[in-house]
Amino acid sequence: MNPLHRPGSTPVHRLPAQVKIVGALLLVLCVVATERTAYWAFGAYLGVLGGVWAAARIPPGWLAKRALIETPFVVLALAAPFLGGGPTTEVLGVTVSHGGLLAGWNILVKGTLGVLTSLTLAATTSPRDLVVGLQRLRVPAVVVTIATLMLRYAEVLVAEARRMRLARISRGHDPRFLWQVGATARGIGTLFLRSYERGERVHLAMVSRGYRGALPDPGHRAGASAWLTGLAPALAAGAVLAATL
Repeated sequence: MNPLHRPGSTPVHRLPAQVKIVGALLLVLCVVATERTAYWAFGAYLGVLGGVWAAARIPPGWLAKRALIETPFVVLALAAPFLGGGPTTEVLGVTVSHGGLLAGWNILVKGTLGVLTSLTLAATTSPRDLVVGLQRLRVPAVVVTIATLMLRYAEVLVAEARRMRLARISRGHDPRFLWQVGATARGIGTLFLRSYERGERVHLAMVSRGYRGALPDPGHRAGASAWLTGLAPALAAGAVLAATL
């Protein structure tokens, strides 16, 4: 089960994957292109996303827990005001760099909106539909194939690594300290070889079953109404961006 996908029958879930991919990309581009001092615009972008969450019935708490993946960028954003140079200013009695403060805000707000947009796309689109959507958008076949195998076999490799670790522990060996790095490296090498061999077997099995570099397409194409509905949030974000220029 994919922890990022929330199955549902909402209008957002029913939109063709290629429409949602393009819409998410355009929204992120609008966020990135916005001047960092246009503070109100970022609130407007969050409002646009909030409308999508309401339509897709995605609880804010579900998004908040998965948005913790951006914690390293949050740390960087919080450190930027203290590491930057140039003119200084005071915030809550603490002297910080004005340029660093703006840089930290830029990283924090744009990174957060980008992560939330990606989570929204993942929550409303199954992994297989994402791959089919990329295929319909004429993304190079090699990229689609890599994405397909990664999504399909990431959990298999994680399970294999877990079995190898349990096997080591059952034999009285559990490398976890710096001086045991050699055993850890050997385990990673073994996992790589097993993964490579599994990939060869899977590819041969796929070719023998008629695979020619593309997934079967169910044939549900996006009509004009689907494009208009799916791109409505991106169009709203574009209007916000135009208002800041």
